[in-house]
Amino acid sequence: MGGYARPELLATPEWLAENLGRPGFGVIDLRWRPDGSGRRLYAGGHIPGATYVDWRADLTEQEDDSDVLLMAGPQKVTETLTRSGIGNGMVAALYDDTGVGYATRAWWTLRVYGLDSARILVGGLDGWRALGRPISTAAELRPPITFTPRLQARLRLAASDIKQLLGMEDVQLLDARAPSEYAGHAGATRRLGHIPGALNVPASATMQPRTGAFRSSDELRALLRRAGANPRRRLICYDAAGLAACKLAFALNLIGCDDVAVYDGGWVEWGDRLDLPVEAASRE
Repeated sequence: MGGYARPELLATPEWLAENLGRPGFGVIDLRWRPDGSGRRLYAGGHIPGATYVDWRADLTEQEDDSDVLLMAGPQKVTETLTRSGIGNGMVAALYDDTGVGYATRAWWTLRVYGLDSARILVGGLDGWRALGRPISTAAELRPPITFTPRLQARLRLAASDIKQLLGMEDVQLLDARAPSEYAGHAGATRRLGHIPGALNVPASATMQPRTGAFRSSDELRALLRRAGANPRRRLICYDAAGLAACKLAFALNLIGCDDVAVYDGGWVEWGDRLDLPVEAASRE
């Protein structure tokens, strides 16, 4: 499947259908809308057995008086997974209906807290429906289960970490935003541009527009080459608020990059902090 080094990170609709209802397996619906209607979408129809998680409310925390979204702490994540029936050593299939951004954000969060067996559903809910697979409207209640967080601190970096790593030859920053934002021609922060030394690898370019699946391994590696990125280095992804960065991090893991981190605060934090360096156009 796509020649990936780690195909086990993906769940095909066929594989998911075979595993629904099996012990040690769970499904999480991560559809989200800014108006809060994601839970209503779930109630109107979801993959059988799936529980609902609101990525914004359940997996992130917002800094006071700031637009910066950070990963939720271990207690909040543990409560979310316990409620969703996802415990230690289980396999979780994750899906949304908007280009896997919410699903990959959840995937990264689970990895940071030690659950590395999560998979992303190929094609999302739309792909599942297109194949005529079953849809349920039942309220899914999972039995209580134990999840013990095991923090993998290397996977999640703060602004202070990034500042210390600037200029290091064995580290490469990857900006997952659109080229216009990277170049400093668009954005909503006090300053525009990118973190010094970062290369632009738009997360949108990792996906096939027609199918909603990730591009093949060869295509993803070619994308890195065109950007000038070296997959053998430690790769650190960031975007504005975390969704595109996690999508890019997932694609990198797919092709076998095994030292990939995400800068949690992203450009929303970096661009507004006048004490941090910026390249390209700026707006004071």
